[in-house]
Amino acid sequence: MTNPQTLLVIDDDPLILQCMRLCLPEPDYHVLTAGSAEQAMAAFRREQPDAVLLDIQLPDQSGLALIHDLREQDRRVPVILMTGHGTSETAIAAMSGGAFDYITKPFEPDEILPVIDAALETSRMARKPAILPSEIEHASAEKPSDRMLGECPAMVEVFRSIGRVASRDTAVLILGETGTGKEVVARALYQHSSRHDHVFHAINCAAIPEALLESELFGHEKGSFTGADQRRIGKFEICNGGTLFLDEIGDMTPVMQTKLLRVLQEKEFERVGGSKTIKTDVRIIAATNRDLDSAMADGSFRSDLFYRLNEFTISLPPLRERGQDLPKMAEHFFRLFSRQLKKDFVSIAPETMQRLIDHDWPGNVRELQGIIKQTLLKASGPVILPAFLPSGFAAAVPPAAKAAGAAVASREWQDGLADEIRRRLGEGSFTIGNDIHDEVDRILISEVMKSTGNNISEASNRLGISRPTLRSRINHLRIDVS
Repeated sequence: MTNPQTLLVIDDDPLILQCMRLCLPEPDYHVLTAGSAEQAMAAFRREQPDAVLLDIQLPDQSGLALIHDLREQDRRVPVILMTGHGTSETAIAAMSGGAFDYITKPFEPDEILPVIDAALETSRMARKPAILPSEIEHASAEKPSDRMLGECPAMVEVFRSIGRVASRDTAVLILGETGTGKEVVARALYQHSSRHDHVFHAINCAAIPEALLESELFGHEKGSFTGADQRRIGKFEICNGGTLFLDEIGDMTPVMQTKLLRVLQEKEFERVGGSKTIKTDVRIIAATNRDLDSAMADGSFRSDLFYRLNEFTISLPPLRERGQDLPKMAEHFFRLFSRQLKKDFVSIAPETMQRLIDHDWPGNVRELQGIIKQTLLKASGPVILPAFLPSGFAAAVPPAAKAAGAAVASREWQDGLADEIRRRLGEGSFTIGNDIHDEVDRILISEVMKSTGNNISEASNRLGISRPTLRSRINHLRIDVS
């Protein structure tokens, strides 16, 4: 169960307001509505919404003027514009002034939902506090927060590193396995920086095909490629003066690496299909779960880009190497989620704790949180017994047997994958990497969507990716979720 995110919809057309209430149902969303600029400002100050959907034509004030007023209140709140036919250039001008995105009326739910999800995800990352250990005792118990826990030496060094570099206007590279908390570190760096009241945007470089990623970062001019029916403003332009978080930077293609390097070196770029040079002042925070030393050695990652991003590095340890942090974190998350799920919790039985300690945690902290939520939902008493653990949770296995079983499974998987690669090579394919990645994602996402009853929010939590990223992959892979 997650706390609903609040969207303020501003339009003087009652049908639009009703449509958005139906498209964004509880409990995943909480929709507020306003029919005028005056009502909107009152609701914005009172409710502090996570994002705003704004019609450009209002009875008492233009939407462009209202964007300015809203940004004066809190420029971290993304504003999506709704425009009529023929007003796209006005909307684009508003985006240059700080709007998050725009959509043209009339629109279908499938068109606007990914934009709204992306705006809500951006708002969450910018505004939901990432609390460091020294701040926890001062944090409100009622305010949902991502708390960075840990007392092992490696985590203490992470906290020190955040303190050292957050206020410095330098690029930061965050390294760590999937689920170790790289996004939370990025948010902490942003929230403790001198740019904390400016724009923050995040892009998952692994979830967007190369052609679309270039447009997403740099924007494009009308007619620059098939489907480019309007000019688009990219994140480097929108984030001028703010912070851009490039997640999974290690999966960026060599061509995109070259284009990114130029922007970082020269602080300027052109939109795709354009000739006008645009200056930008953006702080870059990047993250990856890949071994970049190996990637540089095999030529898949540029060493000059690595050195440009690596002005300061923060390395996150995997959960299995954090010693006594795990029992303390398990206790913390059981208490936190028991309140959220309204379940009784008193203690963790010693046998249960040992099962948790013996687990390898390949998904790290994110996996721990998911297991604890499932356990609480299954629990029938306040003491967490081994029987309450999810049925698929691995029991303790002797290390030698575990290693042998993993080796057999790994060999079988590698043999099958090698056969498929050889087949595609024989066909003369030049897109093997993307094809294999897509095939794995198609199976993974299909199975997770099936197991969650096609619930986008639950599936994104299980996969450890955001709702907009999941929607993007579903659309790209043409996965049937009907």
